[in-house]
Amino acid sequence: MVSKISLQKAAEKADAIMLSTMSSVQPALNWVHDGSTDGGCGEYTIDGKKTGSVTRRTAVMTIVSEARRGSLLGVVERHWKKQGYTITSMNTSKEFPAINARTPEDFRMSVLVGGKGQFFFSVVTPCFIESEVAPPKTNANGTPFEGPKVPDPSVHSDFWSANTPPPSPSP
Repeated sequence: MVSKISLQKAAEKADAIMLSTMSSVQPALNWVHDGSTDGGCGEYTIDGKKTGSVTRRTAVMTIVSEARRGSLLGVVERHWKKQGYTITSMNTSKEFPAINARTPEDFRMSVLVGGKGQFFFSVVTPCFIESEVAPPKTNANGTPFEGPKVPDPSVHSDFWSANTPPPSPSP
């Protein structure tokens, strides 16, 4: 699907999806923006204009213990479903679990657990008219980092870093 809105507007929508997702997690996570990339959409054009897509990424700097990873994935999955997004796939790997979803407008999201249990989120836009794309304007709540590689998670949370699973909800 190709839309007539600009890639900048699509990036802003991706940022809103990311912020909504990150804000749905309580207690709050410490997170930072990771690289934002854009790419072409093959030979798709609209009124003779090239089209492209944007990927927005965040990295969680909170240490999420192995015992709490499933809980965090569950919070994200429930939030996405509540927003009307479709879960398109799940990787239930104990070491590197992941969830992929999409919006009705075909924005595609993922959350995955990488090395050292670090959580990474991404939102990829569908194809839109190419335009300049500004960096995300949403405020991360982690300390920005310098360099090409996101550092390992280093922020302790009494809840997310705990080595015991959270209590089961009461009936």
